[in-house]
Parts: sequence; structure tokens; C-alpha cells
Amino acid sequence: PVEVQRGLEGDPDDTHSRYLEADVFGVRVVCIYLPNGNPQPGPKFDYKLRWMERLRTRMDAIWAEEVPALVLGDYNVIPHARDLRDKRALADAALMQPASRDAYARLLGDGWTDAIGLHHPRGGIWTFWDYQAGAWPRDHGFRIDHALLSPELADRLVESGVAKAYRG
Repeated sequence: PVEVQRGLEGDPDDTHSRYLEADVFGVRVVCIYLPNGNPQPGPKFDYKLRWMERLRTRMDAIWAEEVPALVLGDYNVIPHARDLRDKRALADAALMQPASRDAYARLLGDGWTDAIGLHHPRGGIWTFWDYQAGAWPRDHGFRIDHALLSPELADRLVESGVAKAYRG
């Protein structure tokens, strides 16, 4: 791997997020942890939305390079109702707010492909299970981790899913 960028430009105090970008075997791999944004409304939620816009700016720059690219990690966004088991449980969380969902939708609108969504359009694929109330054994999870692919890479995708056995 050849590191391309560490940290997302625009805020030197990014203490609640991570961004690492590297070229690996001809693929640009970007690993992120997007800020959680709770409690909302408030400064943490505002920071989350600003970070998402900065991410979009960087993804636009990667797009312009026309390299096969993968931007993956914890986006801390539940894009659709089909991406969680219990729709009431997180209704007030930053993960499900219209502004968070809209910011994520703009990434897809820019042409990035949601790997899980491509192969599992009906949802029901979880990437996180709360550690309380028996969520794991009851399979009451939600999807906040995403892998977005550039067109150059999306054409190569054969399969996508979640390796649940590792979580177990």
C-alpha cells in the first residue's frame, strides 16, 4: 500500500473521525470513521454534517482521477428504513436524521455505488448490533457501515455481504 492522504482536509481538530486513503494493487482504498453526531441537534451533529460535505468534496476529487476506488467504513448513517430491524428504536438518533440521510444520498447521487445495496436491495443486512438487550442473538441490528464504489470498481463487483461470524 502507498499512503495517499491521512486525515480529511478542512478541519485540523478532527478528533471524532478518521480518514485514511491509500493505493493498494491499483485500487484507491479510503477507510473512514464518520462522526456519530449525537446528541442532535447540536454542535456534534453540525460537525457530522460538515464532515460529510468535506468527504463529498474529497470523493469528487477522487472521482475526477478516474481510478478504481472504494470508500468504506463506518458512515454512522442508516440510509433507509430497510437498513434496520426496529425502526422506532433509533428514531431520534443522528444516524437516521433526514439531514444525515440526505448527505449520504448525495454521495450516491454523485454516482458512487453502494456495494451492499447493489446485491441486497431489500435490506435486512446489518453491520452493527447493539451490545444491550440481546440485539445480537435476536438479529436486531442496523446498517451503518458502507462500501461505496466508483464506476471503475463497481463494474468488477461480484458479491457483497457481511461476515457475521466474525462479529459472533
